[in-house]
Amino acid sequence: MQSETIGALATALSKAQADITGALKDSSNPFFKSKYADLASCWDACRSQLSANGLSVIQTTQMTEQGLMLVTTLAHSSGEWISGQMPVLTKDNSPQGQGSGITYARRYALAAIVGLAQIDDDAEAAQGRKTSPKLDQDLVNLINSQSSTESLTKLFNKLSKEQRMTHIDAFTARKKELTDSSETA
Repeated sequence: MQSETIGALATALSKAQADITGALKDSSNPFFKSKYADLASCWDACRSQLSANGLSVIQTTQMTEQGLMLVTTLAHSSGEWISGQMPVLTKDNSPQGQGSGITYARRYALAAIVGLAQIDDDAEAAQGRKTSPKLDQDLVNLINSQSSTESLTKLFNKLSKEQRMTHIDAFTARKKELTDSSETA
């Protein structure tokens, strides 16, 4: 679904996407032994770029004949909007099961509506490259000097793709440190 026109929204989204680099895979799935970008990482990767271009994302749930649906709307300050629905799939009807299903749907719907990709920390291996580029110790020190996840994300978004890929472990470790310290404060 969408508003009658979406020209201003499309222009603003294009400008935002030019600055969105990708969501950092900083959460682990022990069952599949893999990393993924959680909902917070997805938001960290696009929130300021969307806001700077007059865009907002609204996510609500709606009960339909097909079951619970997540409705994600990308709105522009002009009043234009686009919207999509995604079924919320849960393994059970417990509050935890539903919360997990909603969070999962929110993450994928947000990524889809703004064109956000997860940065693959295994991209080098997928391309068959066996040597890792050398870490820049000055950049590692800069990463470790960041005092908030917001400043860390801004730094991450300013770097080249090669720098991000080379230093992904340093970013992930620092983000975990910042997140852990804010939870204990």
